[in-house]
Amino acid sequence: MKTLSVSLSPQQVARLHDAVESGSYASNSEVVRDALRLWEQRQELRKIEMTRLKQAYEDGMARGEGRTVDADTLLADLKAEAKSR
Repeated sequence: MKTLSVSLSPQQVARLHDAVESGSYASNSEVVRDALRLWEQRQELRKIEMTRLKQAYEDGMARGEGRTVDADTLLADLKAEAKSR
C-alpha cells in the first residue's frame, strides 16, 4: 500500500477518530478506504444513470418532433387516462 497525506477538517478528524474508537473500524486507514469504496460506488451509479438518461433522450428524439400542449389540456388528458385505468 502507498502512504498518502490528506488534509481534513477538525470535524472530519473527530468523526474518523470516533469511528475507530467506537470499534466500528480498526484504523483510520480502514475508515478512509471504506469512504473511498462508497465514493467509487456512487461514481459508478452516476455513470449508469447518465447512460440511462442519454438513452432516454435519444429514444425521445427518435420518436420525432414533439407537440405543444397547454397545462389545461395536459391535465385533462392525464385525468382521462387515469379514469380509463
